[in-house]
Amino acid sequence: MDKISARLSATRGLSGSGDEAPRGRCGSAGHSCASVGPTGDDPPHIGTTGDKKRAKEPAGGAGVRRRSFTSTAAPVDQRSYLWSRYSDMRRLVHELIPPGACKTLNSAAIYANNEVDLAEVDIYGFDYDYTLALYSNALNTMIYNQARTFLIEHFKYPEEISKYEYVPNFAVRGLHYDIQKGLLMKIDAFHYIQRGTVYRGLSPLSDEEVLDLYGGTFHIPLHEDSGFYGKGPRVKQFMDIFSIPEMTLLAVANDFFITNDIEYDPVHLFKDISEAIGMVHLKGFMYKWVMQDLGEFDLRGEETDAVLHRLVSQGKKLFLITNSPFSFVDKGMTHMAGKKWRDFFDVVIVQADKPHFFTDCVKPFRRLDDNGDLRWEKIKSLDKGQIYKQGNLYDFLRLTGWRGSKVLYFGDHLYSDLADLMLRHGWRTAAIVPELEHETKVVSTNRYALSLTWLQALTGLLEQLQVHKDQESKQVFREWQQERDELRAMIKNLYNPQFGSIFRTGHNPTYFSRRLCRFSDIYMASLSCLLNYDLSYTFYPRRTPLQHEAPLWMDQLCTGCMKTPFLEEMSHIR
Repeated sequence: MDKISARLSATRGLSGSGDEAPRGRCGSAGHSCASVGPTGDDPPHIGTTGDKKRAKEPAGGAGVRRRSFTSTAAPVDQRSYLWSRYSDMRRLVHELIPPGACKTLNSAAIYANNEVDLAEVDIYGFDYDYTLALYSNALNTMIYNQARTFLIEHFKYPEEISKYEYVPNFAVRGLHYDIQKGLLMKIDAFHYIQRGTVYRGLSPLSDEEVLDLYGGTFHIPLHEDSGFYGKGPRVKQFMDIFSIPEMTLLAVANDFFITNDIEYDPVHLFKDISEAIGMVHLKGFMYKWVMQDLGEFDLRGEETDAVLHRLVSQGKKLFLITNSPFSFVDKGMTHMAGKKWRDFFDVVIVQADKPHFFTDCVKPFRRLDDNGDLRWEKIKSLDKGQIYKQGNLYDFLRLTGWRGSKVLYFGDHLYSDLADLMLRHGWRTAAIVPELEHETKVVSTNRYALSLTWLQALTGLLEQLQVHKDQESKQVFREWQQERDELRAMIKNLYNPQFGSIFRTGHNPTYFSRRLCRFSDIYMASLSCLLNYDLSYTFYPRRTPLQHEAPLWMDQLCTGCMKTPFLEEMSHIR
């Protein structure tokens, strides 16, 4: 573990580098002060401009007060002018940020990518793992340990790999893995690698090394990148929470071979680790661990029970489609909702084999008897109280008649759970993103709000003043750019020292974030967030301005992150 900590410590050094974040009142991450203050067209204040007096303000002029800038004093050179603009903008950031604005984000809110009126939704569908059932992080450690054992005992990898313990906060969801090069990285929505997030083993690669490996570019071509289900020919995207221990084991195994100077084939390593992780699930280890100690692994069961009760009490129809086996689901649901949990659901389908369940037209449903054994008769209807296995969505639609936007399906995997339902069948979709709880806490800190707001303002200065081409100005811009890079690295480290936020790469959305917007109408940290809303509530996506539009909407100018509901305002619903 000491070896791993030493290797990872290098990536955490950036968080303390650079100028100290500006101090002052807390501010909203949604506000950008870059456009406030003097414009880039203002000429340098050189010469005798200070001798001219400003026109006197009219008496009682509607309370308007002019802003006083230090840059009105005539500086002696271009460098002084630029730094005076810098100082003015820094002071403006402090004065314009509303106090306490960063406290308004609510990790229990539901966020909208598309307008959804719950009054129109009659049928609610659910995945099981990480949707109805949320698991503690201890499960990731056990999956990693067991897969590592398979790698050594079954695939005959060196015993020394067992000395590498699981690193809980190394990887994040949504990363890409270059199978041939053995590199773990984060890619943005435009297929560009985020600098500082490329890892070979447990060690980061420099920008120069990345450029050398990818032919002088940070771009990953579409034909090499992830396919529709995140499985490209050379690059795979890890999209579900179960993949976090797999990414960690890949990093650890690569690190072992590299540090010990042992020749190996990264493609073989990837396939062996994928199979080792699969064996943990196929051999039932994960199911056994959870069923043996539901109190430790299964989280928020009471809240899941409350959601189901509330939906049924208001006349909604419920169904469950999961890839997990019935014995596992039965044990977990009994723990969360009692022995009569099946009474909540109009249809229960286990071992569905998603995503093929949504695209297959042939595989028939089979019914399980009370002992869990398969029955042989042809399925002509999907009846309440019965358990069905396999099947396909086309038969499901034919037998239930549940179609279109009156159906809302909840799942954690953007590809396997949600993509086909939205694109092919027009269902409403809701993504469960447990990482939101941590990320909204980061965004709500004073340090984050002040740093991000100043980063936005500094970026605005660079954009506006780049018209100055003299050498003194260019030197100032290099200093500002260095500070900007340090701010971006520090903000990244607040989320995760290696890979940052799962939603952002610098200013751009991540590949994961773009898929989240594409395949989910709404998203939330857990199913329990639904308890904070009335079932006639309408979710409206925030209208943020496009690049060519002015930010003139009151929602953007006045409410900012206050757009999300407050728990205390919705508490009467619980």
